[in-house]
Amino acid sequence: MSPDTPSVRSGFWSALASVFASGSTLVCCALPALMVALGSGAALASLVSAVPQLVWVSEHKVLVFGLAALMLLLAGALQWRARRAPCPADPMLAAACARTRRVSAMIYAISVGIYLVGMWFAFLAV
Repeated sequence: MSPDTPSVRSGFWSALASVFASGSTLVCCALPALMVALGSGAALASLVSAVPQLVWVSEHKVLVFGLAALMLLLAGALQWRARRAPCPADPMLAAACARTRRVSAMIYAISVGIYLVGMWFAFLAV
């Protein structure tokens, strides 16, 4: 099995998709809170006027966090499933397979961290 097999590839792409899903939680709640805390209310107002969709995302934060949680759960399940998938016997391909698994796990852990930071700003630091 090469590092481009579906089980290894799906773990990497699902981890990458979970980063984007959890990144939306930062845009929703952490970015506005940070800008206000830094005294950049005018910059936040100009950002909202340039990208008015941020208001919708902030108003529907429960939906945003729910979808991000669903993506994280799906990515976690795919990571768990691919953790014991066999790597090729060729040493070079086996090293690439192991590296892809480590990178996927690291990306997934970062996306969970991003999600937790966004959740803290959205629901706990109100």
